[in-house]
Formats: sequence, structure tokens, C-alpha cells
Amino acid sequence: MGYTVQKLGKLAGISTRTLRYYDEIGILKPERINSSGYRIYGQKEVERLQQILFYRELDVNLESIKNIVTARSFDGATALREHREKLLEKLLEKREQLDMLIAITGIPIRKKPMQELLKCMSMMKDLQHSMIKINLVQLLS
Repeated sequence: MGYTVQKLGKLAGISTRTLRYYDEIGILKPERINSSGYRIYGQKEVERLQQILFYRELDVNLESIKNIVTARSFDGATALREHREKLLEKLLEKREQLDMLIAITGIPIRKKPMQELLKCMSMMKDLQHSMIKINLVQLLS
């Protein structure tokens, strides 16, 4: 069984234009093209698309993703384990950010001077910038 661009796009929640673009740049080629000229994607291509979409979720650029998923040493099972670890890391980072936001919003506004609230907001921005830098370093290493 195969998926047309339309069916795979709907299944994955992406546009048909995105799938055509992935074919164009060589990151996701269809399994075959049928007699009517439709791109047909098999299970192997669906699994590769899952990998691509995961890396996109981590904000990895398409050129880097292409290098990762087309490498001869690429192993799907290892990649899934790594994806799980990255998702857990991302979840913990989000949790820390949310805990900080909850703590900040818990400050009674009427009881604290405006200067102290601004200081807390500045600390939050600094934390966000630090988290972005840490994420970039982790992705690039």
C-alpha cells in the first residue's frame, strides 16, 4: 500500500507543497511515481518523514536534517532513542520555564514595588535567552 502526496500530507499534518519541496531538495523522495504521474510513498518514506518532522520540531534546518537522515550510518532505532531523550530534555526545560513563570505570577502585584516586578521580568528574559543558547549548543554538538 502506498500514500499519494495528498494522503501523506493529510496523515502527517503538512502541506502537499511541503512534500513536493522535500522531493525537490532530495530529503524525501517518493518510493515510485505511478503511471498517472502521482508520487507514491511507502512505509520507508513515511518513517523517514517522521524523522524529518521530529528534527524540524527541534528547529534543525533542512540541510542538516538531510545530512543526518541520508547518512549511511543513520540508524532508525538509535534515532528514535535519541529523539525520546531530546523530547524528555525539552520537556524538563519547559517545566523549568513554567515553574519560573508560575513563581513570578505568584508575586502579589499590590505588595511589591514596580521596580521589583520589572527585575523579575528581566530575570525571566535572561532565563529564556540562556535556554535558547543551551538548546542551540546541544543541537549543534
